[in-house]
Amino acid sequence: MQLYALLEGNAATALPDQEITGLTDDSRKVRQGMVFACIRGEHFDGHSAAEDALAKGAAAVLVDHDLGLGDRQILTEDTRKLYGKLCAAWFDHPERKMHFIGVTGTNGKTTITSLLKHILTDQGHLVGLIGTIQNEIGDQPVHTENTTPFVYDLMELYVRMAAAGCTYVVMEVSSFGLAQQRIGETHFDVGVFTNLTQDHLDYHGDMEHYYQAKKLLFDHCSHAVIDIDDSYGQRLTQEISCPYTTYGSDSSADYYADAMKLRADGTTFWLCHAHKSYMLQTHLTGMFNVSNTLAAAVACAALGISMKRILPSLETCTGVRGRSEVIPIDRDFTVICDYAHTPDAVENILKSVKEYTKGRLICLFGCGGNRDVTKRPKMAMAAAKYADLLVITSDNPRDESPEAIIADILTGLENSPVPYEVVVDRKAAILRSMQLAQPDDVIVLAGKGHEDYQVLPHGVHIHMDEREIVRDCLPLVPKRQNGETNPEN
Repeated sequence: MQLYALLEGNAATALPDQEITGLTDDSRKVRQGMVFACIRGEHFDGHSAAEDALAKGAAAVLVDHDLGLGDRQILTEDTRKLYGKLCAAWFDHPERKMHFIGVTGTNGKTTITSLLKHILTDQGHLVGLIGTIQNEIGDQPVHTENTTPFVYDLMELYVRMAAAGCTYVVMEVSSFGLAQQRIGETHFDVGVFTNLTQDHLDYHGDMEHYYQAKKLLFDHCSHAVIDIDDSYGQRLTQEISCPYTTYGSDSSADYYADAMKLRADGTTFWLCHAHKSYMLQTHLTGMFNVSNTLAAAVACAALGISMKRILPSLETCTGVRGRSEVIPIDRDFTVICDYAHTPDAVENILKSVKEYTKGRLICLFGCGGNRDVTKRPKMAMAAAKYADLLVITSDNPRDESPEAIIADILTGLENSPVPYEVVVDRKAAILRSMQLAQPDDVIVLAGKGHEDYQVLPHGVHIHMDEREIVRDCLPLVPKRQNGETNPEN
């Protein structure tokens, strides 16, 4: 592509028009004839690599201040923003060829995007999905490294989706993706805000900066759908300029749920709007999934789809891997795998499961290393609020000592009467929880969810799928005869 066509008038340059061979913001990938974007990152400022990029043959560098590089530097106020525009132009603006729905918030994004994809597919659309577990083009899975891909990779993925015939893309939009402008020129027909609870403060610093990052989505959408059960959602309605629709648990919301009945195999409730009520029976369980279902229904209604068409699709959706997922076992207790890794998410899953648990509720959890340390005791307090027994273990320790992470967790249990055991090795901890289980108990394995790996020091990933671990533990947890108690207890 020619340089001036690539710039589309978004920046001035004294360079002669010339063929550009590619774009990158990674100095290691610079090749002859490319444009290199100098991005200021958390640990590295691309401006320090500008001269090296030119020495490698870059045609030009994008900079946010004069580096004295003559006409080979293209000066702009915000290199991230301009780089996003160039990536869109490089791929011939695939973001203009499909409709987008973005979902942001701390919890619920994966379930909501999965519900949206299911509904839209039922309406006859080929749908792309971009999310935490994986990306999808229709039924075809596409590997992902980040919830929101970096902008060049995102535009390249859009091209694949558009070429396959996708008319809609549903997308989890992370706070990292928004703060780092990874969405580029993407404009969303509908943006959904779920909630905001403590997470990622190691990156954002505090809740205000975390909120402001999430809020950025609504500068890029035509209509907002907002959960006003959440205080940040209430605040958001006062601070955005686009039209919005609210949802929640009472009649102050535009759409709300009433007469909820939770079961181990699903939920029944009335979806209420504008003096009309619709009975809905879903395969998803828990109050948090009532909220997720509402969000998906309201987002589709904002697209102009009628409730008559939305509700049957919701009733046939069977759930999401690693989100309140019941792992099949032939025993007299239940094991649930869930991605809950924040205090709020742990409290939500346990509160919901507690409502239908006949025996004890056992929660196994840990906390990630190299992440916000202040949430560790809060995780313990949240788990102790509803669990009858805790098994505290490792999660993704990364470069921290698992024992040190657990020590931080235990400070949240200093005044708690809830009994707990510490088993550092997560596989051994899962076995221990299953050996402790009595008839009608429910075990919630919190934190890993869909993940099939564990992150160790120096970024090493080892295979760890909790479904496989539970299966492998079964021979060590014999079936009980009627009335027999577990000798471990």
